[in-house]
Amino acid sequence: MAEEKNTNRAKPKVPLKVSAPHVSGGAGSASDNEDNKNSARKGALFLVAVVGVYVIYLVFSGQMGQFLDALGSVDGSWVLRACLCFGMYYVFGVLAYGIAVYLDHDSPLGVRDLMSVEASGVFFGNLTPMMAGSVPSQIYRMTRSGLDVGEASATQFTRFIAFQLGVVLFAAIMLVAKAEYFFQTYGDLFFLNIVVFTVHFLELAGIFVICLCPRFVMRVGNWAIRLATRHNWLKDPKHWDDMVNVQVMEFANAFKNAASDLPSMALTLLVTMAQLGSLYMIPWFVLRAFGIHADFLECLAAGSMVQMVSSAVPLPGGTGGAEGGFLMFYGHMFGRSASAGFLIWRIVTFFGPTLLAAPLLGLRSNGGPSIYTRVQKARARLHARGPRSSRASGTATISGSMLRQKAKGAPAARAARSTTAKHGPVAVPGGIRVPMRKKPAQPSQAAAPSAQGEKDSPAK
Repeated sequence: MAEEKNTNRAKPKVPLKVSAPHVSGGAGSASDNEDNKNSARKGALFLVAVVGVYVIYLVFSGQMGQFLDALGSVDGSWVLRACLCFGMYYVFGVLAYGIAVYLDHDSPLGVRDLMSVEASGVFFGNLTPMMAGSVPSQIYRMTRSGLDVGEASATQFTRFIAFQLGVVLFAAIMLVAKAEYFFQTYGDLFFLNIVVFTVHFLELAGIFVICLCPRFVMRVGNWAIRLATRHNWLKDPKHWDDMVNVQVMEFANAFKNAASDLPSMALTLLVTMAQLGSLYMIPWFVLRAFGIHADFLECLAAGSMVQMVSSAVPLPGGTGGAEGGFLMFYGHMFGRSASAGFLIWRIVTFFGPTLLAAPLLGLRSNGGPSIYTRVQKARARLHARGPRSSRASGTATISGSMLRQKAKGAPAARAARSTTAKHGPVAVPGGIRVPMRKKPAQPSQAAAPSAQGEKDSPAK
């Protein structure tokens, strides 16, 4: 009975502590995507209100007639070319993602997936303050194609680094190339360019610190999280713990993997520069639409500054920064047509792309081989066609070695035939000539007919 009581006695519970790495699940990505959709809805309503305020301002300021007259004189062919420029901006963006995905040999992302990813960046980036919804929406779109959150974040981070580096490098080139123009035209505003450029440069430097010194960043980040948690400054400490202890290392590993293939990184940067150039040249086409001739390089330089100013304004679409930057850097070029020019530029670079990107959000690839596998197969096909197409006449192949001889007429052929017996096989036009020598007769076979003849001769 005592044993039964001992068996029925409640056993003490042993506390178990299991440690596991912090992993962002799909649910978090789905909630982030829902937050992006809510922000996009609010941003769309905000932009509709901004357009309404802009129209009311034109009516009450008495500029509506001047605005309509300017729009009536627009050359539609140049506006169409400006739209094609933004189309090239989109194509280069998809190509840059394709290069990043190519580095991952087993990535399930296809071309249509990349088109949807780039469209997500355009749509949600334009409708959220400082394009904050661009990166989360693109990561979520890649997870829908089969990538886990870590791989999608790594791919997006590689693309983000190349884009930020391209923005800073393009602006630096323009500032150096057109420094005299900025001083003479804008005066003290040139120092505003320097301030904006410095802010973006520091942002890029911080990204490189995260990539190159992840352990240091993690120590500093954990110290900051403990301090903020102690003072109840953070609403969601777990989110920031995941950012510091998981995503920092993922970003660093993604950067190391991308940096190991320097030619691909250089190609991505080159494509990004072409993408930014396609965006910055649009005001030049808008000026031509109004019959205004301007320096192409000056328009590129001003476009890079407008982009940097508008991206620093914490409102959807850079509202306020886009208008102010356009008037500061392009107002003297457009003159009386500044309002109409701004509207067309805004339609081509903002309102139109936002509306056209919405149908592309649902594009999906149907699986199949990865982009890396497809590129390798295409290279193999081109390599297989190369030797056959380049094979010339008069070529003979023996044991894998290729011999070439240019035919120089009948005398060369006769000379080759005359030297064949002396020098053995020789290459001639049309192939190789090999001398055929008669096999010497065996002694036994040669003696047999003579002996037979000796037997027959007496009979004769």
